[in-house]
Amino acid sequence: MTEARSNSVQQFEGEVSFQPGTPGFYANPHVLYRALRERDPVHAVPGSSSWLVTRYEDVAHVLKDARFGKRMDHSGPPPEIEADIRPAVELLNRFMLFRDPPDHTRLRGLVSKAFTPRMIELLVPRIQAITDELLEEIATREEAELVADFAFPLPVIVIAEMLGVPAGDRQKFKDWSNLVACLIDFNASRSLFVEGSQVVQELTEYLRGIVAERRRSPQNDLISALIRAEENEQKLTEEELIASCVLLLVAGHETTVNLIANGVYTLLTHPEQHALLLEKPELIPGAVEEILRYESPVQMTSRLAQTDVIIGSRTITRGQEVLVSLGAANRDPAVFAEPDRFDITRQPNPHLAFAAGIHYCLGAALARMEGQVAIGSLLRRFPNLALAEPAVTWKESVVFRSLQSLKVRLIP
Repeated sequence: MTEARSNSVQQFEGEVSFQPGTPGFYANPHVLYRALRERDPVHAVPGSSSWLVTRYEDVAHVLKDARFGKRMDHSGPPPEIEADIRPAVELLNRFMLFRDPPDHTRLRGLVSKAFTPRMIELLVPRIQAITDELLEEIATREEAELVADFAFPLPVIVIAEMLGVPAGDRQKFKDWSNLVACLIDFNASRSLFVEGSQVVQELTEYLRGIVAERRRSPQNDLISALIRAEENEQKLTEEELIASCVLLLVAGHETTVNLIANGVYTLLTHPEQHALLLEKPELIPGAVEEILRYESPVQMTSRLAQTDVIIGSRTITRGQEVLVSLGAANRDPAVFAEPDRFDITRQPNPHLAFAAGIHYCLGAALARMEGQVAIGSLLRRFPNLALAEPAVTWKESVVFRSLQSLKVRLIP
């Protein structure tokens, strides 16, 4: 969907119904989200047994309340999964993103060792070096496609290096990662799962080879660290180890790609804020937080009610799915003054872009740091950066707020 930028969110006309395929939704979902917050904040999604919550208070409640989980406990054998989609489904089921305690607690505890503040601080020089290399590559051109040339490769290279993937295999890693990320979207088709299952098998075998190599010869990388944890009898199976690596690859780049691209686009379409950041580069941390709020890279997540729960005047019954709109919560006027205004000096800014509760984004600190380094460095190198085309196209995704491309003029 293309969009010519408007600084205000228009009024929604007609019946309020969450149907993402309607014209204009992907270009600007905030119009519908505002109408839902105002008219039907706990919304029965048409054609399903799911609910959608859009108010900040309700979103935070669902994210933090232990009565909402990722899975249901069912007696009896699990349902049979068709063979042609089984690899993709089984991989997603192993992601800690889709697990509840105690499995989630164990997996997160193991992987979190790579994302301490100290570890992130040690990565800053390398993040800066990769950023500078990418900017140097595009500096000789008059125009660049910022998603493919900058926003996408930066976080993929960072996470690939953290995992210990050889530089020569980065392109394969990028391609694999892109497709697996699409499987997480709520509107992923069966045909995508068939294609994704083939990719998952390739990626799994590739990672299995690296794991075997690291068992023979440990390195200073994340896979070696996870193997050491497994050998200390913390019960991380090889399948869980591989699934954790795939999740880190996908989650470690998707949020950051969108943060960088959405951030640059939003700054370029708000020239007064762009000028302020150029004048006061020390505002970059606050600018990144406002980008996360204003055009949240992850727009939605979900939970399953483990028991009957009342939200507002609605009863969510056990087993029903609740779609949790982070993007809508981050524009709630009950929490954010003038929520449709982009303001890099906004304080406080308690956005929910990285969710909340036990599933709060493990890589939030890394994403923030990459966003600050990438956007700050880009603006310093090209202070007169401008859009090459007035309209952009957003991907047709419910979960992610993603630009298809972002063509810019590189004016020093």
